[in-house]
Formats: sequence, structure tokens, C-alpha cells
Amino acid sequence: MQAQSVEMVQEVAEDHWEVEALYDLCFAPGRTALSSYRLRNDIDPVATLCLTARDQEGTLAGAVRNWPVRIADKVAILLGPVAVHPTRQGEGIAALLMWRSVELARALGWERMLLVGDAPYYGRFGFSRLEGVIMPPPTNPDRVLGIALQPRAWDGVTGPVRRFDD
Repeated sequence: MQAQSVEMVQEVAEDHWEVEALYDLCFAPGRTALSSYRLRNDIDPVATLCLTARDQEGTLAGAVRNWPVRIADKVAILLGPVAVHPTRQGEGIAALLMWRSVELARALGWERMLLVGDAPYYGRFGFSRLEGVIMPPPTNPDRVLGIALQPRAWDGVTGPVRRFDD
């Protein structure tokens, strides 16, 4: 099967634990101890930007969630985690989830998006290193990447990334 054989839809409440199980399968057991999770704990994700990818049989092949955060007096979307079931990796599902997340956030009027990841991989989606935007430690500053969803949306935006409710 190829990525074209999956249907991407908004995650619904009934998907929650299945998506959590996928994240547990795809990431290290201590994933919730990562600095980005401190920004997500007890904060609702942006429901319209949480997507699942399922095959024709309804099997979960991949998922992505997106969260609101603050940098100074600005709001941004923290993309991720994005995960693809190990049996479906290499089919382009993660790329579809990434492209759809960026397109959807832009269409919904969000101005900026960031993530923590590898610049060579995420650069193809338009992400680049953010100077002066600081994720909670111990995040490597070279891995803090962003994309302007609206023209010049990152201009002058610097400072620590904070929880949305701060």
C-alpha cells in the first residue's frame, strides 16, 4: 500500500487511546518526559489540526497532533508528534500528514508553526531554524524550526516558548 491509499481525517475522541498507543509504539518509553511535552501537559491540542491516517480497513497508519503555545505575546502552533506505524513507514504517510497540517493551519488563519526536529528533513516542508526562539531545556537550539504560515509571521518573534495558558 502507498500513502495514497490512506484517508486523512480529523482525530475524534474515540481515536485518542489508539493514537496514544501508536505514539508509544513509535517513540521511546520516556517520550512524555521530553521538553515539548511540558508545553502540552493539560493543554488541549488544536482539534482541527489533529489528524489520523487510516487505510481502507480502518487501521490506523499514522497520526499528528498540534498544540498552541506562546512566544512573547504571540501564539504559534507546536507541530507534533507525528507518527507512522512501523509497518507503514517509508510510504510517504508522514509527509502527507506534515503537508496537510501546514496547509490546514494556514487555511484556518494560524500565523506561525514550529517544531523540534532535523532541519534537513523538515526543510522540504518549508521549516527552517528559528533564531532567538528558545524551547525548554535541554532542547538543542539547532533543532528548533519554524515556518511562517502568513507573510513575515516570525519577524521579531523571539523568546522562550511557553505553555499556552501562561
